[in-house]
Amino acid sequence: MVKITKEAALHYHEMGKPGKIEVVPTKPYRTQTDLSLAYSPGVAEPCLEIQQNPQDAYRYTNKGNLVAVISNGTAVLGLGDIGAMSGKPVMEGKSLLFKIYAGVDAFDIEVDEKDPEKFIAAVKAIAPTFGGINLEDIKAPECFEIEQRLKAELDIPVMHDDQHGTAIISAAGLINALDVAGKKIEDAKIVVNGAGAAAISCTRLYCAFGARHENVVMLDSKGVITADRPNLTEQKREFATTRTDIHTLAEAVRDADVFVGLSKGNILTQDMVRSMASNPIIFALANPVPEISYEDAMAARPDVLMSTGRTDYPNQINNVIGFPYIFRGALDTAAKAINEEMKMAAARAIADLARRPVPDIVNRAYHVRNFSFGPDYFIPKPVDPRLITEVSMAVAKAAMDSGVARRPIQDWKAYRQHLRELMGQESKFTQNLYDTARSNPKRVVFAEGTHPTMLEAAVRAKEEGICFPILLGNDVQIRAIAENLKLNLEGIEILNLRNDNQNERRHRYASIFAKKMERKGYTPQEAEDKMYERNYFGMMMVETGEADAFITGLYTKYSNTIKVANEVIGIREGYNHFGTMHLINSKKGILFVADTLINRHPDEETLYDIARLSASTVRFFNRTPVVAMLSYSNFGTDTEGSAERVAHVIKRMHQECPDMAIDGEMQLNFAMDKELRDEKYPFNTLKGMDVNTLVFPNLSAANSSYKIIKNFFEEGEVIGPVQMGLNKPIHFTDFESSVRDIVNVTAVAVIDAIVMEKKTQG
Repeated sequence: MVKITKEAALHYHEMGKPGKIEVVPTKPYRTQTDLSLAYSPGVAEPCLEIQQNPQDAYRYTNKGNLVAVISNGTAVLGLGDIGAMSGKPVMEGKSLLFKIYAGVDAFDIEVDEKDPEKFIAAVKAIAPTFGGINLEDIKAPECFEIEQRLKAELDIPVMHDDQHGTAIISAAGLINALDVAGKKIEDAKIVVNGAGAAAISCTRLYCAFGARHENVVMLDSKGVITADRPNLTEQKREFATTRTDIHTLAEAVRDADVFVGLSKGNILTQDMVRSMASNPIIFALANPVPEISYEDAMAARPDVLMSTGRTDYPNQINNVIGFPYIFRGALDTAAKAINEEMKMAAARAIADLARRPVPDIVNRAYHVRNFSFGPDYFIPKPVDPRLITEVSMAVAKAAMDSGVARRPIQDWKAYRQHLRELMGQESKFTQNLYDTARSNPKRVVFAEGTHPTMLEAAVRAKEEGICFPILLGNDVQIRAIAENLKLNLEGIEILNLRNDNQNERRHRYASIFAKKMERKGYTPQEAEDKMYERNYFGMMMVETGEADAFITGLYTKYSNTIKVANEVIGIREGYNHFGTMHLINSKKGILFVADTLINRHPDEETLYDIARLSASTVRFFNRTPVVAMLSYSNFGTDTEGSAERVAHVIKRMHQECPDMAIDGEMQLNFAMDKELRDEKYPFNTLKGMDVNTLVFPNLSAANSSYKIIKNFFEEGEVIGPVQMGLNKPIHFTDFESSVRDIVNVTAVAVIDAIVMEKKTQG
């Protein structure tokens, strides 16, 4: 679990533009005509259309993709009643999650009102602005009345996520856990510890799926909720038991099949777990400290099936698996409500997804072992890219089937494709990278340990949980820099190549390297000398398996790095060259650009390798490559220089790789505009395809292109360089790389190492 300091959290929210969200225009606005259309006088026309038909607001405004995240701050996280303004960072965060996971725009609205009637009136008054209302962090029991009233009195989806988000995800998990345990929900004895909004909603949904009221025992801070207890709220009375033989949690869980904790940490003991039925199911959802730790539960009962709310254990119950996609499906059908049918459809879709074969990208995103339905995997992972299609589509279908959809979806294939396009969000992609590495962190050597940027990146990468850093450099100097930068080096290995304690390793590496290079002009003494150089030493650590990946490039000239990588690591079989690629992640999706770092003036053979390596790397990121090889010429309009070289490579590619979508030579505008390309050159083999991979004719063009994007277009993120073609994970940075750039490359390097490990094992 990543440790977050107070200083880091405050800096994150304060840096740059304060807060986490902003408003950006979606229409042209640079000319006078644009402005006249955007505002007066052109804006009058959609106003009049909406006056005639209110549903046209979904056509002419952002209502159909806009959710209000509304709270009065009375139950913020575990902080309690801290007030509407104090809860604003949480509501901004929820708005951020809506955007990055499902492309839903969201405004956070903090209402300084605790009176339910006045709060309801305030929400109703602003509701015309929005396509949906997400109620958040409102205390019980008021939250029940507020949601019930707003659902009844508004004609847009309303959902209190604290109740229903946890209910939907945990219901999906419960359905699957019971299946793994060989039990039926109608027979399961369920203990729910907690009686707040989430607990009530979870239990209601379990019963909707078949759990029997008489098999449910609910507890609050006073113990088992019994029917004879005075002054019960309406919600607690709904799940009060008539049993008189149980009063405590220990008595309640004896012989129980399921424990669901929505209360506080460390209240379920190992003895209690031992007293449960065979294959007990434990959902310890208090966060960050669960009702019982994963380790204690497994030690008490190896047959336990367990979920927590934490990211560092299997089967995480995480609301982000649900709410973005539930609202996505509701908004896309202009639904009047989020009803029980839609919630149950979401739960079923989530449960079904865990039973299906897991795509490679999800396996890579975690342990790079084939996930299969069972005790350690009965809930989909939060970064599973299929969630947006499967859950959103299930919710949309349920909205239509239950009669609340006002804008039915006609073409489900097109809708699925539309949803997939939304996965190109920056944070989603980088989060996938980080979660991939975090799930199976590797030993990464950082060559320039004394460079402040590299040093900080190594520390940040460790804090993110994506690697175990090894720093090369003078240990005294590294510690002094770290102290000056207030960086924590705990748990980070430092290797000073000049220290005597590295003599044995240097000798061993030199012997291996000398043997490898004995017919290439190296003497044993020269090999020994090379091991005092960071690139040689660090790459030998990877070559010998004493490290998993290597990062270099802030100090070193690329000509030297290329030479060392060729000598120590070697180029992948079937190729004679290696290169690098940058990933440009934007609202339009991910664009792969090569070769951005290594080959200065590539000849035909080099371009041939780069094209094939680029396609292979794009597949590594679970995309289908559609490659355009660029030049200043289009399909033979010039027959000299790079145009001629690219044309020859294309001819060879079409002959030797007929199944690959690749064409050229072409100019960049024809590569990126398929309508223009198909109109002018209808014979092109990429007809109707969106190009996602650009192979440039030389290093100057590729390097300049990605740097222009990186420096002038804030909405896009550039990740790289990603190494292509070496036998092991040796990755490079630019000398001007930021800490974030290096951490991103580190994540890619770890993924590379994980995948190579998987190939070696299997």
